[in-house]
Amino acid sequence: MLTLDLTNAPRWHDLAPGVQVQLRPLTTALMVATRSDPVVEAVPEDATDEERAVAFAKALARRAIISWEGIGDADGNPIEPGPDAIEALLDLWPIFEAFQLSYVSKGLLLEQEKNVSALSPNGPSAGASATAKRANRPAKTARRG
Repeated sequence: MLTLDLTNAPRWHDLAPGVQVQLRPLTTALMVATRSDPVVEAVPEDATDEERAVAFAKALARRAIISWEGIGDADGNPIEPGPDAIEALLDLWPIFEAFQLSYVSKGLLLEQEKNVSALSPNGPSAGASATAKRANRPAKTARRG
C-alpha cells in the first residue's frame, strides 16, 4: 500500500555520525525544478552517467537542504548551508552516498515498485508450468524367469 504524508514537512536525515541535514520532501515540483537547473542542463551530451548523477545530486541538494547540524568550516566554526558549502559537502564520497541512499533513492523506490510483477491470482504456483516432462511409458516390471 502506498502511504501519503499529507503534512509535506521537512525531515532530518543522518548522513554521517554527527552530521544531519534537514531536507524538503522529495516532491514532483522539486524534481522538475532540479531537472531544469542550469548546471544540470549544461552537462555535456557526452558526459558519463556518473557525471550526470553528481550534477543532479548537487543541484537537488542545493534545493532540498534547509538546515544542517555538525558541519563547520576549516576552523571548526558552524556554517550555514549555502550553494558552495552544499557542493563541498557532496564532494565527500561517504556523504554523497548517504544522500543518494537516504533521500534520492527513497523517492525512486516508487518507480521500481511499479515495475514489479504482480502475484499470480490463485496462489504462487497457479501460473507456473512444469519445466520437465515425463515420458508416457508404462512402468517397467521385473521379469521372472
